[in-house]
Amino acid sequence: MSPSNATNFGKRILWWLRPVAVLLVAVATTGLGAGVEWAIPGNAPLLTRWAKDVSPTNVLPEYPRPQLVREQWHNLNGLWSFTVTEENRKDIPSAYDGKILVPYPIESALSGVMRAFLPGQRLWYRRTITIPADWRNGRVLLHFGAVDWETTVYLNGRDLGGHRGGYDGFTFDLTRHLKPGEPQELVVSVVDPTDSSWQLHGKQTLHPGGCSYTATSGIWQTVWLESVPMTTSIESLRAVPDLEAGVLRLTITGRVGNEPLDLEAKAFEDGKAVSVARGKAGFELWPALSENKVKFYKNTGSWFTANLILPLKDAKLWSPDRPFLYDLVVTLKKDGAVLDTVKSYFGMRSVGKGTDPKGFTRFLLNGQSTLMAGALDQGFWPDGIYTAPTDEALKSDVQTAKTAGLNIIRKHVKIEPDRFYYWCDKLGLMVLQDMPTGEDGDAKTDLPNSPEADAQGELEKRRLIEQRWNHPAIIAWCPFNEGWGQHDTLRYAIWIKELDPSRLVDEASGFPWHGGGDIQDSHGGVSPPNPTQIGIVSENGGFGLATPGHDWPCEIWTYHSYDAKTDGDLDAMGLGLKGAKMPRLDAKSGAWFTRAVAAMYNDLWKQKDTGGMTGQFFCQLYDTESECDGLVSYDRAVWKVDAEVVSKAARGEMTGTTDGQ
Repeated sequence: MSPSNATNFGKRILWWLRPVAVLLVAVATTGLGAGVEWAIPGNAPLLTRWAKDVSPTNVLPEYPRPQLVREQWHNLNGLWSFTVTEENRKDIPSAYDGKILVPYPIESALSGVMRAFLPGQRLWYRRTITIPADWRNGRVLLHFGAVDWETTVYLNGRDLGGHRGGYDGFTFDLTRHLKPGEPQELVVSVVDPTDSSWQLHGKQTLHPGGCSYTATSGIWQTVWLESVPMTTSIESLRAVPDLEAGVLRLTITGRVGNEPLDLEAKAFEDGKAVSVARGKAGFELWPALSENKVKFYKNTGSWFTANLILPLKDAKLWSPDRPFLYDLVVTLKKDGAVLDTVKSYFGMRSVGKGTDPKGFTRFLLNGQSTLMAGALDQGFWPDGIYTAPTDEALKSDVQTAKTAGLNIIRKHVKIEPDRFYYWCDKLGLMVLQDMPTGEDGDAKTDLPNSPEADAQGELEKRRLIEQRWNHPAIIAWCPFNEGWGQHDTLRYAIWIKELDPSRLVDEASGFPWHGGGDIQDSHGGVSPPNPTQIGIVSENGGFGLATPGHDWPCEIWTYHSYDAKTDGDLDAMGLGLKGAKMPRLDAKSGAWFTRAVAAMYNDLWKQKDTGGMTGQFFCQLYDTESECDGLVSYDRAVWKVDAEVVSKAARGEMTGTTDGQ
């Protein structure tokens, strides 16, 4: 870094290091109880700049499912009543403690509650809903983006059933249980063992510190209502690009009545239709079926699946540098009349592996050898924990990675809402997607810990893949990290590949490897080349600096930090440097941090032809609670490195240098 750049970098640091004001918001609401107040607690540990944009009337208002969009929907985010009881209480409470802002978890500042939720407790939510009159002729669906962990739903006092799993979306059909012409009472109860049991929980813990962080309990993704036709509707799309054949292979599932319907899919480029495919949904009932199903049993409909092929000659390809997306519209018709319509999008790209002229196994994107310059992305927020304050905040994390010159992130043991992946698709950022981890297996023996843990863990991971597999940005699935809950490793590698052959499989990040899947994934150092697997280091670096005023209020730590005496690095862990002892960000330490990170990416490009290394991921994109090793502070306000220098290194534009300058 030149002296002039160092001076400018120092000025930027000083500007950003101004104290962040504590945000306190009180809002009088109507419709949910006039005069009720909601506030971000005055003792909130740390807020992002987006917290000021959150209010009971402006809570993640965007349509939450960008790849299956319908016109008729109603967002249920906002103020709900809540109370906490003993877990064994099953009767619906008659009184509630106050208001909680959904979908922010109860532990978060943005919920307005910010209190711990413990095993042995039950969290109750309540609100009323009104169904529009023009929805009465169809089905009314209640969607949950995600609730952690075990959920029971009641409508007008009736138990509709439950769902287990803290990350996958789920839906209840309310139609048969609605009262005619009046408000409906919706109640949701949740229990969450967090890390006291075997279920998938990622890095959530009841005792934050080290590499584990504050827990998320209850509703943490958008809740919404949707109207669909009574017997004819589209339920899901599966879009698989086939570049070799020049087509998009589209599988559509849904509901039809007792006669076949016309199915149509159209692809659009900049608003112009460029491809169309047509087929049938359902089939004609021959006399015996009609007699049995319709006349005798009075059945009104069936599930269907249909496959369409959309030709796309000379398709525009999706890549991080040119993330082109096609729009997609799918309709169900009868005699030309449209019965149901969904809007979506897709990217034409291929993912694979191949051997280069030097004999190294390489990652191939659209048939071209591509290096992965990435970072670990944990998906935590100081004010929302698992839930980003706003959609703009989600987008900003993707933009931060792009500003640093990265073409990929490793989303670490957490699944994000669909809109995060939408921004990755739109802006061009590949994702190596971890599955959430739990205590469902024993890596020493490779055995599951119990039949229940094994079955539930696998079921949830299957659902998570199916619910996210249309995003072109996701290029690989990783079921396990560092042995946490790892079991049946090779079986997982096989079934994931069978379920989604269009992506790579990273069987186990870090350790222990069993030799399955497509990727050999190291932590902290380069492993020897593998003749059949792509070699990456998905966690590396561990350099960090304190950013006072922007750090989580705890004993922050990192593995390596800045030594002002030598203008080099020191072993922060070995010296026991934590909290106030951590070296702070200034012009000199920032220059050191920049050199260290740039050198790591520089080595990726310099060593690609000698060691076969295909990917390097810095740990991490932003600080996360006690870990202060991010390129950016936890509140996303302070760049600790010169992003321009790091970007050049990540993109391979500095291979002639030796120190990241």
